This record gives sequence, structure tokens and C-alpha cells, in this order.
Amino acid sequence: MLQSIITVFGGLGLFLLGMHLMTSGLRQLAGNRLRQFLQKSTQTPLAGAVSGALATAALQSSSATTVATVGFVSAGLMTFPQALGVIFGANLGTTITGWMVALLGFKLKIGLLAQPLIFAGILAQLFGKGHWKPFGLAIAGFGLLFVGIDTLTQGFSILEGKVTPDDFPGDTLFGRFQLVLIGIVITLITQSSSAGVATALAALTVGAISFPQAAALVIGMDVGTTATAALATVGGSVASRRTGFAHVLYNLLTGFLAFWLLVPLGWLAASAGASLDPQVALVGFHTVFNLIGVFAVVGFTNQFARLIMLLIPSGETDPAERLDETLLNDPASALDAADAAVRDQATLMFQALSNQLGPDGDSTAEIPLDAFDQSIDTLRSFVNRIRTGPEDPRSHDKHLKLVHVLDHMDRLSGRLRQTDRILTIQSTEELTRLARQLAKLAGEFSAPSSSRELPVEFDNLRKCFREERWRYRHSVLDLASRDQIDLENAFSRVDAVRWLHRSAYHLWRISAHLNGKAPKSGTRFEATSKVIE
Repeated sequence: MLQSIITVFGGLGLFLLGMHLMTSGLRQLAGNRLRQFLQKSTQTPLAGAVSGALATAALQSSSATTVATVGFVSAGLMTFPQALGVIFGANLGTTITGWMVALLGFKLKIGLLAQPLIFAGILAQLFGKGHWKPFGLAIAGFGLLFVGIDTLTQGFSILEGKVTPDDFPGDTLFGRFQLVLIGIVITLITQSSSAGVATALAALTVGAISFPQAAALVIGMDVGTTATAALATVGGSVASRRTGFAHVLYNLLTGFLAFWLLVPLGWLAASAGASLDPQVALVGFHTVFNLIGVFAVVGFTNQFARLIMLLIPSGETDPAERLDETLLNDPASALDAADAAVRDQATLMFQALSNQLGPDGDSTAEIPLDAFDQSIDTLRSFVNRIRTGPEDPRSHDKHLKLVHVLDHMDRLSGRLRQTDRILTIQSTEELTRLARQLAKLAGEFSAPSSSRELPVEFDNLRKCFREERWRYRHSVLDLASRDQIDLENAFSRVDAVRWLHRSAYHLWRISAHLNGKAPKSGTRFEATSKVIE
């Protein structure tokens, strides 16, 4: 008995390791292509469900699909109702693993053939270049998965005749409910519904459980996956918590529908008798009840979304609060969310500066500098934990630009604390004219029609301020030397015009990095001494 238990757990471990390696390899092979496919294929809830199913089947991971979706919602690239369609489809996509296990593992029994695949895959991963490395990892994981199934079956075969369906709850209403709970517990232990389905198939193959019992276990395993999703979203962003709660609610609904299918399923199994192929029938049932769940809910996606948003309202005022730790597992998704949060934080800072300096703004309004600093620190911490490299140049370049933006935002926040210089600008007519140009352009940053040429305009204004800074400094010090203004006032004005120049520089660099292109020269602003005459 002990040997059998050890063998079962060993097989389960090999299966989970194989799934992990295969998913890692497939994700590296897919790169950003599947993410782009998801983003572009969610115009309707049904299209989102199909996209979610295909992406999950390709990646062999519903969690990878879900994390990417949360990243899209956090970044504003996808609405929550669109994301729900993807989540519904992701559940359906996970059933492809069961079909692989049933058809290849139990019907064709390719466990022996899988061992050379592991060797070939490891060689490709160790010595291959480019796409061969992740391809080798995926092949090795694929082979290991079926070696795990063979080991799992061997472990259960020792129990053949010793453990029978009579040792499990019977085919009664309460018995089925108990089996569903057992299925939930198995998934909580393995953290994988696919591993649970493989275990049920192995037990079914050696006759340890009956087909109706296996079907009840599979329902529990499907519901059990929501526990992982729910725990992963505790303390997360609103988008993450809504996604996790929607996943839980949807799977509970699907499980409830599937539970009442057990009675007619038992009748069909009894009438089919020996002609029933239990392994194929089990994964077929798993697929069918997930398909029923999709069709039952997809037509009410918008109403379902409104219910979730009502239960989990958005109370976020800090852009950094949209960031979620789970996104760090997918650098591309983490960058999407970080980019959107940084842009929103930049908009708040640009608007605060515009309000302070502009003629239409409230120059006495208090800027929430402590909140800005806290948000920037949170954003920097998150961005620092994102891992990118030369293997993905586009993501790495985006990552570096966000680092630069946060540096300039931090410096700009420090300048906004220099209230004495801002007061000098507001009380000096010549400097106020310059400040209003900066305020006007800063206010345009948040406009929906904000031009990609805005960095060029900031650059031109910066150059104008640089020239005016030296002219104004010479003019003010000349006035001080002739006792027309006192020296302390002169130094305050010189510091104030320097403040304008450096602030314009930070605004230019922030807008340039966020627009993703190097600034070019333009002609909107021309350096002229007339501004201070």
C-alpha cells in the first residue's frame, strides 16, 4: 500500500513538472503573439470566449491567459466585459489537456515513446539557439507529462482489487456531493485541475472508481481551481479582484449545472454498459459541461459584468493601486499595467503644474505631493521587479523607458515642492508669461486628442526657456547692480527662471519616453527676448 501511494504521488509530481515545463516552453515560443491575438479578438463576449479557449489550449495554462487578461484590463486595453468572455473561454481551453491524457496517455500509451522525447527536448534546450531552446523545453515537458501518467497508472494498478468503487461515496445525492468535495480537495492539493483529471482517469482505468464517481470528482476539480484564483487576488487590484471573483462565481454556476447532469449521465452510462469508453466519456463530459457553462452565461456577459462591478466597486484614486503582484509572472502584462499607471500619474502631475501656473487654474490649490511621492515609490518598486532582457527587445525597451519616466517624475515632484520659486513666478509678470506657456502645454498632455508631436513642442519650449534663462539672469543681475531691485529678489528671480527651465526639461523627457520616440526639432516656440521686455 505504501509503495502504491509513493508511486502515485511520484507520478503526480512528474505530471505537474511536465505541465510546468511544457507551459513555460510554449509561453516563450508564443511570445507576444498570443497576447496580441487576445487583445484583438475580443470585440464580442463570444469572440472573447473563443479566443480565451484557443489561447489556453495553446499555452496549456488558464492562469497565463487570466494574468494576461488582468494586465489588459489594468492597462485599459480591454474592458471588463471583454475580459469576462476570455475567462469563460479559458475554462473550456483547459479541457484539451484531458483529451491529450485520455487519447495519448491511456489509449495510445505513448509513455515509452515519450522518454526519447524528453532526451531530445533537453538536448535542444541545452544546446539549441533561438526558438529551439523553448521548443526543447516544451517537448521535454510533453514527454515528462506522459511518463508521469504511466507512473500514476502503475501506482493505481497496485491498488486494483484492493480499492473499489464501494470504498467511495455511493451514487446518491449526498454521495455525489461528497465526491465533489473530494474533487475540490484534490485540486487544492495539486493546484491543477488537469492533474486532478489525470488522477481520476488513472483511478477509473484500474476500476478504483466508477464512471459516475469520476464525473462527480471532475466537477469538484473544476470548481476547486477557483480557490487558487481567489487566493491569488486577495489584496490585489480592483481588476484582479473582479476577475478572481468572476472566475469563482462562473465556475460555481458551471459546477451547479454539471451536478444536475450527473443523474441523466448515470442513466446513459448504465444503458451503454460495456460499450462505454470511460476515459473518453469522462473528458467528453468535462468538455460538455464547460461548453454548456459558456453558452449559459455568454449571452448575459454585460449583466454579469455589472453585477461583479456592483459587488466590487472601483475605489481607486491612486494610479499605482491598479498594479497587481500576480502580473509580475508575465512581464508583458506587468508592463502594460505599469505603463497605464505611469501615464495616469504623469497626467495628474502635469495637471497639478498646469493648475499652479496657468491663468485659468487655481494657483492656491494645494498639490498632493505626499500622495505623488508615495505613488511614484510604489510604481518604481513594481517596475523594478519586472524582468525583461535582450530576448524580447520591445518589452525591454518599454521597460527602460518607464524607468526613465519615473526618474523624471521623481525630480519633477521635488520641484513642485519648491513653493518659494513658484510664488516668485506667480508674483513676477515676466515669469508669469513664461509660466503660462508651460501651463498651457502641460494641460494638453491629458487631452484625448493629444498629439504625438507634444514631446517636440515641449522640447522647443525647453530650448526657448534655456535661452531666456541666460538672458533673464543677465537682465535681472544688471537691475540689481543698479539698485533697481534688491539682490535677494534678484537671486529669487534667477532661481525661479531656472525652475521653469528644469521643469520644462522634465516634462519634455516624460512625454518623449511615454510617446515612445525620440524628440525632433520643431518651430512652435521661438526663443525671443520680447517675452521679458
